[in-house]
Amino acid sequence: MNILMTGGTGLIGSEFIRQFSDEHTFTVVSRNIAKAKELLGNGVEYVESVAAVQNFDTFDAVINLAGEPITDKRWTDTQKKKICDSRWNITAELVSKINDSTSPPDVFISGSAIGFYGNQGDRVVSEDTPPHNEFTHELCAKWEAIANSVVQENTRVVTLRTGVVLTEKGGALDKMALPFKLGTGGTLGSGRQYLAWIHLQDMVQGISFLLNNSSCRGPFNLTAPVPVTNKEFSKSLAKALKRPCLFNVPSFVMKIAMGESSTMILEGQRVIPEKLVAAGYKFTFPSLTEALSDIY
Repeated sequence: MNILMTGGTGLIGSEFIRQFSDEHTFTVVSRNIAKAKELLGNGVEYVESVAAVQNFDTFDAVINLAGEPITDKRWTDTQKKKICDSRWNITAELVSKINDSTSPPDVFISGSAIGFYGNQGDRVVSEDTPPHNEFTHELCAKWEAIANSVVQENTRVVTLRTGVVLTEKGGALDKMALPFKLGTGGTLGSGRQYLAWIHLQDMVQGISFLLNNSSCRGPFNLTAPVPVTNKEFSKSLAKALKRPCLFNVPSFVMKIAMGESSTMILEGQRVIPEKLVAAGYKFTFPSLTEALSDIY
């Protein structure tokens, strides 16, 4: 396939390109083409913006993974707007180009997140679970609504409700592992909140599965089949790193340190990939023990 990708220099996008560059051709949207070339090499085409693409008639698929990191900074009003605009605006640009195409791409795969569901406590969450209305839900709901404004008689739309992606290459796991490596790791808050995670390899293989299966439409949870509590995750991570799990960071400390964004860590969701499994996808790393053993 000839694929246009946003977010191609990110953790997921760059790994997808690395794994499938022999199978597909890629055009990556990047504001810093020199930096993108450094990371992805010369086997990829580059454009500075969606607007710079004359038309989408030559593309078989569009994969949209762009967006400001959601937990890197405190959620001030300015940062919330940046998080939203970085996702909504580029998605709207892509949708406009797809709908204006004479021969539009067959499939549009667009990012989302399990934040769509909001705080669900220990309830098992599938794609059909009604959401709890809060900032992350509002962010993801509008993000998906924009993606779904594609004319779907012409282009199949899939939205990726992604959990915490685990990999040795960076991302959230690096931050979570650092206190354990220093011997100060432990549980966060009550430790009873659930963490829905996915190994990077299953993330990119899952996207490929959805890309190539024309019967797959709508939202899909990109999470491993077995979500775990923060306490279980902390103990498993400590064991994988051969470090102790001795401490607990109280909820109020997290709230002081992170502000409103601490809700993503202190509340969480027990999300399962019901539709992905039903469609026939087989996870390489279905359990946390297997995932962490591979990474470490």
